[in-house]
Order: sequence, then structure tokens, then C-alpha cells
Amino acid sequence: MSAPLLHGMRVFERGWLSSNNILFLGDRGTALVDSGYATHSQQTLALVRDALQGRNLDVLVNTHLHSDHCGGNADLQTGFPELRTWVPATQAGAVSRWDTVALSYATTGQSCERFSFTDMLRPGSELQLGDHLWQVHAAPGHDPHSLVLFEPCSRTLLSADALWESGFGVVFPELEGEHAFDAVAATLDLIEALQPAVVVPGHGSVFSDVGLALGRARSRLAAYLAQPERHASHGAKVLLKFKLLELQSVPRAELLQWALATRYFGMVRARWFSSMSAEAWFDALVSDLERSGVALREGEYIANR
Repeated sequence: MSAPLLHGMRVFERGWLSSNNILFLGDRGTALVDSGYATHSQQTLALVRDALQGRNLDVLVNTHLHSDHCGGNADLQTGFPELRTWVPATQAGAVSRWDTVALSYATTGQSCERFSFTDMLRPGSELQLGDHLWQVHAAPGHDPHSLVLFEPCSRTLLSADALWESGFGVVFPELEGEHAFDAVAATLDLIEALQPAVVVPGHGSVFSDVGLALGRARSRLAAYLAQPERHASHGAKVLLKFKLLELQSVPRAELLQWALATRYFGMVRARWFSSMSAEAWFDALVSDLERSGVALREGEYIANR
């Protein structure tokens, strides 16, 4: 059963290539939180236009700037020329100069069309979305710049990738050799302290059993702390699966070349799996995805499942 949502709030549950999009329709304006991946941008625009029923989209907010959360920004800005776009203040400079390394698109091997911004989100501030005022909280871990939004009257939390019903997003700073698991723990503590009644995650369904979700997330975090190489392997497989979601079917040789050219794979292998050649490690990752039922080798091709 879906958890109840605020009046005027609508969630487009998109899957794993694109983040969920949260639309607000109110007397005080319209707003969208997160815009999905670039290859879905026209679909995102169509979904938003249909729901707006002739109204303009006034505000676009990004909880963080991973490609699956802001890949639709450019098309939305073209479609709604007066759109005000809010990004985390700590990434505003990278957006202005379009630094694809700092923004992670080059290091993940993912696509994102260049976009602009008009306003900056800062932790401790408040933001009007539709008819409701939302608190902005820092939520580092998955991404050091990530933010979550909380509406205290209804106790609704937009958790981005800090908390899903069954876990949380890859802790990308850890893949770079930084210590960020403690930031994940602190963010989970923050969410618990806010005592949300309803959580709208960045991926997956809206949920209300927050205690159960926090328990699952903390259990997963403990496992990663005990075996950080397990998290590193998971992160590499997530990046491979994401590329398969984008391409659906790709020659093995092409996917291998993409992985060899993608910085995160080199960093992870050098740190945790240097005893294996790059190609052998790649094949092992694909085999793991096959065993999990989320990829399939078809002759010279590797396909999404």
C-alpha cells in the first residue's frame, strides 16, 4: 500500500536509470524535484507537461547532481524558459564552468547535457515547493553535496539516495579512497531524528515504515564497514548495470572499452582488485550480474535483464 502524500504532491516513480521525479502543484506555484537521466529527458518533459495541464513549471530543484537526478534539467529549461533552477550551493561553481570531473559525469562514464542554474540550495534554509515550506538538510555519504528536504507538518521526507526502502546509494567517495561511511551513518541518524512519517526516496516506492528501512540501511552499512571491498565491488557492478540500463544491449568489446576508459573502474581495481587484470575483473563483474539475473550474455553482446 502506498503511503499518503501531501495534497498537490505527485511522485513519478521512474526506476533505476532515472531518479523519481516529485511534482508539486499549488496555489503558490509549481515545482519539480529531480529530473531523471538524459536519455529519459523527453519522457520527463512529457510527464511534467501532462500533469501541469497547461500551467508553467516555476521551480526545479536538484537534491544532488548525479546524472540520474539532473539529466532532464536542460530539456526542462528549454521547455520552460522562465524556470528557476536550484542546485546545491557547493556544486554551483562546477555547474557554472561545467566541470564534468567534479560533477562526476566523466568519472562515471555517464551522460548529462549542460544546464544552468539560477539559485543555490544551502543546508539550514527553507524552500517553498508548491504550497508547503520545506527544510533543507545536508545528507552527505552517497554524495558529499547531497541534500534531503523535510516538510515538518506532514513529516514528509524527500530522501534522495540517502535512504531507500531497502538500502541507500553507492557511497561514491569511498570508491575514491575517501572515508565516507561515517557520513552515511550520520545521515541515517539525522533521518531518524527528523522522525519522518512518509519517505519519498530517489528510487523505488514511497514508504512509511522508516524504522525498518533504517534498520536495513544500518545493517548494510555495517557489512560494508566490515568488508569495504564488498562495497567497492558493488559500486562497480552498479555502474555496469546502469550502463546496461542505458544501452540495453551492447557488444562485450564496446562495454569493456567503456569500463577501461571510466575512471571509477580504474580506481576501484587499483585499490581492491589489483591482483586481477582489468579484463578478467570486468568479466568477473559481468558474471556476477548474470548470476544475479540482471544481465545476460548473448553471443558477443551483453544485454540488460
